[in-house]
Amino acid sequence: MERPSLEFNLPDTHEEGKLYVVDSLNNLNKLNVCPAESQRSLDEEENTGGTGESMAGSNTRNQCLFFTFILTLIVSLALVSFVIFLIFQTRNEVDQISSRLLSEKKNIEELKKLNSIILKHLNQSRIKE
Repeated sequence: MERPSLEFNLPDTHEEGKLYVVDSLNNLNKLNVCPAESQRSLDEEENTGGTGESMAGSNTRNQCLFFTFILTLIVSLALVSFVIFLIFQTRNEVDQISSRLLSEKKNIEELKKLNSIILKHLNQSRIKE
């Protein structure tokens, strides 16, 4: 009795499953990256069976990726500009605080001198009495 072997059918089914998963992931990725208009080009590509008309879908995808790249660059530039603005603001604040500290230091030194003069004067007046 010969039993039919399932080994011949399983790898084909397994490979088909892998291809289906990869194709589904690719479609999901295309949907996430590109807007609804590119979905129409994907549908057209599937309907044409990948013939010469698929170049239009490819161009739409390339344009979508290009605009996504440009948008990413603009957002990055805006964030970098904001960080540079914050750095300058912080530097200005630190400069103001340091100038205040220097002026306060001068005031404290003057008060110490006045204090020492007053103490000397009080000590001299006590000695005279």
